[in-house]
Amino acid sequence: MDIQALEPVLFAGLAAVAAVSGLLVIVQRHAVYAALYLIITMGSLAGLYVLLEAHFVWAVQVLVYAGAIMVLFVFVIMLVNLPREEVPWAPRDLRRIALAASLSAVLLIELVLVIGLRTAPAEEPALSAGFGTTETVGRLLFTKFLFPFEITSVILLIAIVGAMVLAQKRFR
Repeated sequence: MDIQALEPVLFAGLAAVAAVSGLLVIVQRHAVYAALYLIITMGSLAGLYVLLEAHFVWAVQVLVYAGAIMVLFVFVIMLVNLPREEVPWAPRDLRRIALAASLSAVLLIELVLVIGLRTAPAEEPALSAGFGTTETVGRLLFTKFLFPFEITSVILLIAIVGAMVLAQKRFR
C-alpha cells in the first residue's frame, strides 16, 4: 500500500480529529476533560506535522507541547482546586467517554498508518547544507524570531505568576 494514495485521507482524518477535539476543549465544562481533549488535539497536530515531513516540529510538538505544557496545565488545574465530581465515569457520561475513545482510536490508527507506511520519496528535494540542524534552528530562533521567542517567555512567566497568586489565595 502506497502512502502517497493515503496521504489526503490521513490528512483529512487528522484535521477532523484536531478540529473536533479542539472544539471539545472549548465547550467542555470540566477542566480535566478539556486538558485531555487538548492532548488529543496536540497529538493529531503532531500527526499532521509528520505528514508534512516536518520532523523537528513533530518532535517539538510531542515533547514540548503535548508533554511539558500539558504537565504545566495539569499542575495549574490541581492548584486551582476545582470541585470534585461525584463519580467521574458515571453512566450519564457514556456519550462523552465513547466520543473520546473513538477520537483516540482514530488518532492512534492514523498515527500508526502515517509512521508505518512512510516511504522515501522517489526524488529528494534539494536542501541547503545546514537545513534542519540545531545550529540553523538556534540561529533563526535568536535572530529572525527573537521577538516572538521573548514574547512566549513573558507569557509563560505571566502564567506562572498567575498560578502562584491563585495558589496563595487558597492557603490564606
